[in-house]
Amino acid sequence: MGDINYVGSVVKILEKPVQTIISDRIVRTDFRVQLVQVRNIQIAHLVFWGNLALDIINKYEINDYIMIEGYLSLPTKTNDKSVKRQLKKAQITVLKVYSI
Repeated sequence: MGDINYVGSVVKILEKPVQTIISDRIVRTDFRVQLVQVRNIQIAHLVFWGNLALDIINKYEINDYIMIEGYLSLPTKTNDKSVKRQLKKAQITVLKVYSI
């Protein structure tokens, strides 16, 4: 498990949301976004669950700005080519979304 923190931020949607259904009942939507407040181009991966995941597909499109609240995690993944190098990708599990 990586580091976990609560975060609130304005983000710009970079790609079309992808929806998956788990166990015929649970809906998950995920896509990449750019954090607006960061000076360097910082990309994060958003994950939505349940009814919020359904709403995201219907309401928002690419290049829309939204304000989010959720938990930031930095899961570590080992690169297959080099066991010594571990990759960290920012992932935010979103709890609340606000339109801008």
